[in-house]
Amino acid sequence: ISQLLGEDGGHYLHDNRILTDNALLHQQHWSERLGAYADYGNHTHNTALEWVRPRAAPGQDPRSLPPPQLIRVVRKPPRLQYVGALGYVSFFPFFLQVLNPSSPHLGRLLDHIRDSDKVWTPYGIRSLSKSSSLYLQRNTEHDAPYWRGPVWINMNYLAVRALYLYSHMEGPHRDRLASLYRELRQNLLANLYRQYKDTGFLWEQYNDQTGKGQGCFPFT
Repeated sequence: ISQLLGEDGGHYLHDNRILTDNALLHQQHWSERLGAYADYGNHTHNTALEWVRPRAAPGQDPRSLPPPQLIRVVRKPPRLQYVGALGYVSFFPFFLQVLNPSSPHLGRLLDHIRDSDKVWTPYGIRSLSKSSSLYLQRNTEHDAPYWRGPVWINMNYLAVRALYLYSHMEGPHRDRLASLYRELRQNLLANLYRQYKDTGFLWEQYNDQTGKGQGCFPFT
């Protein structure tokens, strides 16, 4: 856009070079334990939702107490570490075509994508691995597992597009990429068609276990 407007876009070019530097990406975000890319920051895995019930003071009518609340409790202080939750965020370097097609990590990402115990479903790629401790878990009482399992079409579009484009690049995984592209594309379109035929709508997201549309509608 800067070039089209005749403006100086040097700082954008600088940022682009940093964000597409595969060596820096691997250094900062590759988690060997997870076998994928991960956010890094102040984090703790040891949290829980617990019901807190107010106690009546001596002589106080218990009926006047506020209702119990589901409170997020941090049982272990956060520390600098990889978040370690396998899901859409783990595949962004691939989905956004930052990753080199000859990357030594690409094969492991494809393993995760096609694993039905992780993110693969007959309806598309789920947002969080089924094996994650956060899978379908609420974040707070009023924060449902919005991105912790359901299938999102916008992210699956990025996945299908990346599989297609990488399958046309030189690299060691071309045949596998082409096969995954065809299979994922078919799964997505078949379920979208079924749900549209049954309900008359395209939906915000789709249940990763049944394929049924859920959330907002129409969502076109």
